[in-house]
Amino acid sequence: MTPQNAATPAPPPAPLLKVENLVKHFPIKGGLLGRVVDKVHAVDGVSFEIAPGETLGLVGESGCGKSTTGRCILRLIEPTSGEVTFEGRSVTGAGKEELRALARDMQIIFQDPYASLNPRMTVGAIVGEALTIHKLTKSAREYEDRIVSLLETVGLSADHMRRYPHEFSGGQRQRIGIARALAVNPKLIVCDEAVSALDVSIQAQVINLLEDLQRQFGLTYVFIAHDLSVVEHISNRVAVMYLGRIVEIAPSRDLYSQPLHPYTEALLSAVPIPDPTIKRKRIMLQGDVPSPIHPPGGCHFHTRCPIARHPLCSSEKPPLKQSSDGHWVACHLRG
Repeated sequence: MTPQNAATPAPPPAPLLKVENLVKHFPIKGGLLGRVVDKVHAVDGVSFEIAPGETLGLVGESGCGKSTTGRCILRLIEPTSGEVTFEGRSVTGAGKEELRALARDMQIIFQDPYASLNPRMTVGAIVGEALTIHKLTKSAREYEDRIVSLLETVGLSADHMRRYPHEFSGGQRQRIGIARALAVNPKLIVCDEAVSALDVSIQAQVINLLEDLQRQFGLTYVFIAHDLSVVEHISNRVAVMYLGRIVEIAPSRDLYSQPLHPYTEALLSAVPIPDPTIKRKRIMLQGDVPSPIHPPGGCHFHTRCPIARHPLCSSEKPPLKQSSDGHWVACHLRG
């Protein structure tokens, strides 16, 4: 019997974001009439959940579909099919007004701090644009105070608001982008390769800033990157993508210490280790990444996989199955 005074374990929090079987195909048109002759399978059935306050790292080679996934979540790109739910509200089924309301809770930090800021607008106008659109301030004084507060929060000063983006370094511009994302008090921020265009020393500063902001405001991140060492530092869980599909998803510590999918093993073998006394065997994958226009049947990775021997590898898509607590892998031979 259970003692009357025994505390019952608290149920896990409901997911803040839920992505179910997300698909995005880009049509390829040709001929005189511009008919659709083929399609690019950019995202091919991606599913995951994110809890409030969590950071999910989304990693993979260039062109694997991770940035497209992030933009489909926010409806910056319209998904072909699938369902995205935020706090129980459908994002994929939202109308224009509903989507504008959802935009207050979901923001994005873009990869290129040089291209993502309008060069004709002052920093104050860039950061304050969302305040105007969503009518979040009631007076000019409140508007200016809010902009100054946001700039100071990300490590800039009040006098920066009257300057233009070209007057700032790359790291400072990315801080402006972060301030812009924070302006509407979001709950979820998609960081789309937010540090990949920055110098390594500046990357560390921006990542530390993102972690500080997460603690201060209770933010949830989808952190998209191709640098696994960066993702390890900031993420609670990591999802590995290959050719439009998630092949492995696990808590960060488990994924880096005990990777299960052969593709994850190959990626981690290429991460440099600062200690010269530790030697790691480099896994060299054969061949090139297949075209997303005509991806291989079965497991997308089987054409380059060093362990693919089973007929299922080339004939059936492997389901994402649970190997241990929180550790999921899509492989017919592992897990």
